[in-house]
Amino acid sequence: MSQKPKVIASVTLPPDLRERLAAACDIIEIPMGQRPDEVVSEETRAQITGMVCTMKTKVDAALLAALPALTVSSNFAVGFDNVDVPAATARKVLICNTPRVLDGAVADITIGLMLCLARNLVAGDAFVRSGAWTKGPFPLARDIRGKTLGLLGMGRIGRVVARTAQAFDMKVIYHNRREDPHAQGLATYVARDELFKASDVLSIHIPLAAETRHSVGKRELGLMKNSAYLINTARGPVVDEAALIEALRAGKIAGAGLDVMEQEPLPASSPLCELPNVVLQAHIGSATHETRRAMIELAVANLIDAVTGKQPEAMVNPEVWQGHA
Repeated sequence: MSQKPKVIASVTLPPDLRERLAAACDIIEIPMGQRPDEVVSEETRAQITGMVCTMKTKVDAALLAALPALTVSSNFAVGFDNVDVPAATARKVLICNTPRVLDGAVADITIGLMLCLARNLVAGDAFVRSGAWTKGPFPLARDIRGKTLGLLGMGRIGRVVARTAQAFDMKVIYHNRREDPHAQGLATYVARDELFKASDVLSIHIPLAAETRHSVGKRELGLMKNSAYLINTARGPVVDEAALIEALRAGKIAGAGLDVMEQEPLPASSPLCELPNVVLQAHIGSATHETRRAMIELAVANLIDAVTGKQPEAMVNPEVWQGHA
């Protein structure tokens, strides 16, 4: 009988990474997003010590109770709002994620949305394809050079966005719960209300939590310039979508670039799909071959390290590991 730790893989693994994981663990594969307690027998669940999964797997109190031997759950994502972290910590289950490796890719989408909005690139493409160019010139757009970029959240991704914005001669300001020493030379700290008032482009880079849900709402949007753009590549529910739609319809802000929404996938019936001053993407911030490969490598490495007694590189609740050490 194998003495390898048993782990669940609820994510499609490249062959070489599956081989690497199989060398260290016995793998139980289940469909992506399906709850392990629905497809794995109780006898087998009692032996599971680790799991690698996507954001589609809800690691809640019920799942933790169904996997009594679980010691680590490794998210194939930088976010972890699919995890009840306090419940996991109480049960001494280590939660891992994949930060850093996707910072550049998400920052690129942020800059791309900013350019699409200011220069009206999506409408410009349709203008040429429709033959409208033969009847007259395309309407003037706006520069971003010399404008003020405001970052709500100055973490790893925010800092990459700030560095990139310097190439566009933008003034960068930011707001965090506290000043970030790593932001010196990149951006200037301002009060939260001032961030919304002063920004020509307001880009959101905060995680989703109880205190941040709908934290950008009617009040915050009302502080913004009517020429300003809002960009969200973080999490959809951080923004009160109904308030955003109202602001966009009324011209209270000039436009929005959204890679994330409150409901995903976004249905075609959403009012957002009807608004000409919105650029939409399908939550593709990390969706490049190179970035997704780096993410799954880190997710698998985190899992292998944790179940074999080595400290993982990326831990959401490191106090659990320190308690084991």
